[in-house]
Amino acid sequence: QVQLVESGGGLVQAGASLRLSCAVSGGTFRTYSMGWFRQAPGTERQFVAQITWSGGTTDYTDSVKGRFTISRDDAKSTVYLQMNSLKPEDTAVYYCAARPSSGSARIAKWWNYWGQGTQVTVSS
Repeated sequence: QVQLVESGGGLVQAGASLRLSCAVSGGTFRTYSMGWFRQAPGTERQFVAQITWSGGTTDYTDSVKGRFTISRDDAKSTVYLQMNSLKPEDTAVYYCAARPSSGSARIAKWWNYWGQGTQVTVSS
């Protein structure tokens, strides 16, 4: 049974930074592409970033390019999302996701495993 546990969320002011972590257990982490999605109240879950199982390819939604960085540590079975220059519109619950594929996917339904989410709130 694959489990994903996010951490690192919190309340920060605009312009601050946060680093989210997602620890994966119960599966073969190095064979998973990993992603981050977010969901604000009343909206659908939206793609934020992903990194392929080799770590060679990353992909970001336009609104976070240049501010967010996704990375992975296969030895720790952990994926990270470094978020800099945070804006109030980044406020959401952030979810970690995994899929046993080398390809990229921006649609939530194509991801197999999900964490419980961590709240990020950015005040203006």
